[in-house]
Amino acid sequence: MLYILAAVSAGADETISAAGFFGFMGVSMALVLASKMIIKLFLLDVGAGYGTFKAGAGIAAIGIWKPEVIMRSLIPVVMAGILGIYGMIVAVLLSQKVKDPATYTYQKGFAHMASGLCCGFSCIAAGFAIGIVGDAGVRGVAQEDRMFVGLILILIFAEALALYGLIFCLDKTLMFTRKKDKI
Repeated sequence: MLYILAAVSAGADETISAAGFFGFMGVSMALVLASKMIIKLFLLDVGAGYGTFKAGAGIAAIGIWKPEVIMRSLIPVVMAGILGIYGMIVAVLLSQKVKDPATYTYQKGFAHMASGLCCGFSCIAAGFAIGIVGDAGVRGVAQEDRMFVGLILILIFAEALALYGLIFCLDKTLMFTRKKDKI
């Protein structure tokens, strides 16, 4: 691995057949860390799963003594589920880039792996934020209805964490791959 990194950093852009491994690692990191997907096993999304779990626990707790706010309290669960869509977008785009082993280099493989990790880890951060804020927020909305607007604003900013990761992933890493294709 260190030899590969040294060769890539020295500018050796030679085609090595194992480069596709790193590209598909990016695909799998985007799927595993950011989305729900079935690939022979059910891979649970860390970010969306945690966000759904925490917000769902809050909804279950308030649903017992104030059932009229349950429908308004589902917003954090929906927003946590959107994180999985970000992972699917990146995974589909990356899997289409990994095509011909003869032209797929380590630089492209590392770029795609970094892209998947960027999307995945930003979705984990957003999922944790949505889960914690959603849990406390739905309990607060059940006690004081005026907290709803504040809850929605905080959830939007938490979702923006994942959106920033998705934009960075698409803009920087996939753009780097396109520039290399033109050469």
